[in-house]
Amino acid sequence: MRAPRHLNALRAFEAAARHLSFVGAAQELSVTPAAVGQLVRSLEVSYGIPLFHRHRAGPSRLELTPPAITALAQLQTAFDMMTAAVEGLRKGAAPDTVTVTTPPAFADKWLLGRVEQFQSLYPQFELMLHTDGRLIDLAAERVDLGIRFGHGKWPGLSATHLMEDTFFPVCSPALLEGENPLTSPEMLCHHVIIRDLSMKDTPAFPTWESWLEYAGHDVSLGNRVLKINDSAAGLQAAMAGSGVALGRSSLVMGDLNAGRLVRPFGEAQTSPLAYYVVHISKSEPSVAAQAFKDWLLDAVRHPWPECSITP
Repeated sequence: MRAPRHLNALRAFEAAARHLSFVGAAQELSVTPAAVGQLVRSLEVSYGIPLFHRHRAGPSRLELTPPAITALAQLQTAFDMMTAAVEGLRKGAAPDTVTVTTPPAFADKWLLGRVEQFQSLYPQFELMLHTDGRLIDLAAERVDLGIRFGHGKWPGLSATHLMEDTFFPVCSPALLEGENPLTSPEMLCHHVIIRDLSMKDTPAFPTWESWLEYAGHDVSLGNRVLKINDSAAGLQAAMAGSGVALGRSSLVMGDLNAGRLVRPFGEAQTSPLAYYVVHISKSEPSVAAQAFKDWLLDAVRHPWPECSITP
């Protein structure tokens, strides 16, 4: 006897024996009573013994034959062992992994502080983050999703808008005091200007000059400049009191709320650039990748509370 041929028949017999009814077994197995009866009869033919007494009159309830009663207990034990074995395989299998590439500053200042929530909601998925700042080829490096900052169009990628970004001056609270308190744009000339060069080759990326023009200030920035090619590092320098930075709303809200940074003055400049979550256009995201994408889109709907400008 080949086990695969009779496995369904054995399951049908076991269900019918528990219910003492082909109808009850059929409802459990989502088949017709006739199908259950046919499977049971195939076993009886194969083994050459009856498994049920079938009464031509009276109640339709089935009655097990002595050999069937003996076999039933052993068969139920076998099915329980099979169920436990399959469950063991499922638990022992490697978890589905979702691989995400993200700008290092976004990871540092926004994502890493929230990612524990995703892991709590989806413990069955393993998350791998690439934060080295390279513009990764998702197909070549088998990366599921990317978080990118730009105009929203990249060849071969499908992009979903994630969040806008606005730009405004930020500094340490210590710079609001002292000999030259940073209380107005005119005082910028007395302080070190921190310049973010992380996207220096992207003309639409706001700069100190574009912010001054946007805000309508015709002032000098002075000659002391600190150039940093990483947005998070620039903000860290600002928190240390090393200068005043042009902060980004996506990156500074946590530090503003904690009082590590303040907005000394000025409007927030909008930008045509934004954050997008991207994946390869020709393929649908995996279940794990789609779960992360859905969680990410929901997370941006619950931003840090807005911070007011410090008077």
